[in-house]
Amino acid sequence: MTDLYTSQRAMRNMRRAAMQRGVIAILDVGTSKIACLILRFDGPDRLREQDGVGPMAGQSQFRVIGAATTRSRGVRFGEIAVMNETERAIRTAVQAAQKMANVRVDHVIACFSGAEPRSYGLAGELDLHDSVVSEQDVSRVLAACDVPDLGPGREVLHAQPVNFALDHRTGLADPRGQIGHRLAVDMHLLSVDGDVVQNLLYCIKRCDLELAGLASSAYVSGISSLVEDEQELGAACIDMGGGATGISIFMKKHMIYADSVRMGGDHVTSDISKGLQIPMATAEKIKTRHGGLYATGMDDREMIDIGGDSGDWEKDRRRISRTELIGIMRPRVEEILEEVRATLDAAGFDTLPSQQIVLTGGGSQIPGLDGIATRILGQRVRLGRPLRVQGLPQAATGAAFASAVGLCLFAAHPQDEWWDFEIPAERYPARSLRRAVKWFKDNW
Repeated sequence: MTDLYTSQRAMRNMRRAAMQRGVIAILDVGTSKIACLILRFDGPDRLREQDGVGPMAGQSQFRVIGAATTRSRGVRFGEIAVMNETERAIRTAVQAAQKMANVRVDHVIACFSGAEPRSYGLAGELDLHDSVVSEQDVSRVLAACDVPDLGPGREVLHAQPVNFALDHRTGLADPRGQIGHRLAVDMHLLSVDGDVVQNLLYCIKRCDLELAGLASSAYVSGISSLVEDEQELGAACIDMGGGATGISIFMKKHMIYADSVRMGGDHVTSDISKGLQIPMATAEKIKTRHGGLYATGMDDREMIDIGGDSGDWEKDRRRISRTELIGIMRPRVEEILEEVRATLDAAGFDTLPSQQIVLTGGGSQIPGLDGIATRILGQRVRLGRPLRVQGLPQAATGAAFASAVGLCLFAAHPQDEWWDFEIPAERYPARSLRRAVKWFKDNW
C-alpha cells in the first residue's frame, strides 16, 4: 500500500506542477490510433466571451490548444507489443500537437485499454476519537482498508472511496465536519498487469516526456460519455475500441467496477480481410464506407468494388454484395456483445436500480449496432458521444475520442483526492525508525 501511495503522490505533484506551468498533454494510446491533445489551464473567464461556453460541467478551467492523431503502430489488445514502433507513433502525435499549439510540453497524462483490469471492493471502519470527523480520521479509515493479495506482478491503478458511512447513516460523499462515533468506508480498487504499465512508462520516457498521471480508458470514457444522471443512478459504459472493449460501471458518480474484453473493431476488420482475401487497409476502408449489421432487400443489389493492386486482373476487379459484407461482420460484433453481456452479469449489473448502457468508442459507429446491442444487452441502450470541451476540433468530437476527452476531464478534476491524505504513521512498516527520524526532525 505504501509504495502505491508514494508513486501516486509523486504523479499527483507532477501533475500539479504541470498545471501551474499552464500546459499539459493528454495521450490516448490505443490499438488503432494514438491521439494527443494539449490543454492550457488559464481559468474560465479569459476565453468565455469569444467561445460562448459557460462553466459547463466544470470543464471550463481548460482549453484544448493542440490536437493530433496518428495511426497506432506496435500496439495490440491495448498493450505495447513493439516498443520502437509505438515510440515513433507517440512522437509523431505529440510533435504534431505541439506544432499546432505552438508550445512545448514535458508532462503527459496517458490512458490505455489493456492490462487485464480486475476490480476489488474494500471496506474499512474505525471508532472516532473525537465526535467530529476530521481529515486525520478520513486518512485513518482509508488506511484501515485491508488490501487483498493482488497476485504477482499486479499493480493498483485506481483506488477511490465510493461511499462513507457514519454510524447508521450511509451514502455520504464527504463525511468531514459531521458528528458521529463510528466511521466506515467502501473503496473500489482497480488492479492491472504491472508489466504493461512499466512498458508504457518506459516508452513515454523514451519519447523525452514525463508521465504525470495514468488512467484506465474504460474509466475515462465513462466520465466523458455518461451524463450526470446516469453516473448518479447507475450505468455501464462500453468503450468499443480497436483492440479491446472496456467496460466500466458507475454508481453515485464513482466507478464501482471495470473490466475489458480482448476484442474490438480491429477483429471485425481482420474477419473482412480474411473472408475476402484482401489487405487490412482495404478491409478497413470497406468496413467504414459500406459496413453494417442489418441486411435489407436493397443490399442484395448493392455491389461493392473490392479493388486492389495485386496485378491479377480478375482478382482486382471482384465485386461483392453488401449482404455478404454484413454476413461477415455481424457474427463477430455479436460475439463481442455476448462477451460484454457475460461480464456485466458477472459484475451483478442487473441488480442496479437503473440499467442504462452507453456504447461509445470507435467501434460503436458501425451502422445498426444499437439495434443488435438492444437485443443482446437489454432495452436501455444508447450511443454515447463525449461531452463538448472548449477548443476541441470538430474532427475530435466523435465517439472514437471518448477516452481522450475523458482524460481531459480527469486531468482537470482527478477523482483520486484521497492521495492528498497523509497515511498515519502507524500504518507504515518499520514505524519505530520512521518515528525516530520524525522526532529527530521535529526536535533538531
